[in-house]
Amino acid sequence: MGKRILITDDTAFMRMTLRNVLEKNGYEVVAEAEDGLQAVEMYSDIRPDLVTMDITMPRMDGIEAIKRIMAIDPDARIIVVSAMGQKALVIEALNSGAKDFIVKPFQPDRIVEALQKVGG
Repeated sequence: MGKRILITDDTAFMRMTLRNVLEKNGYEVVAEAEDGLQAVEMYSDIRPDLVTMDITMPRMDGIEAIKRIMAIDPDARIIVVSAMGQKALVIEALNSGAKDFIVKPFQPDRIVEALQKVGG
């Protein structure tokens, strides 16, 4: 049951928005990361069931973070939530190990649907 979630986004408002949607739907947000580097460190320590990952962030972008998390845990379940709807980035994220891609601004139902689809 994939209920423990790590939210990764450099915008506090987006982390809060995601947290609200997830908690209303019975998910537990166990941590929030502000960039990819923090997400990789937190993933190692916490081992959440699912990760939401932004792409464009300081210090380490989401693509690199996905690659590093997948190196730690090949079974990691990561959903990209990003305003970057560029096809090349979507393909790179999915090829790096992301299970789904949601474009911001998103509908709350789309987040829940994606989590359920990847085993949440």
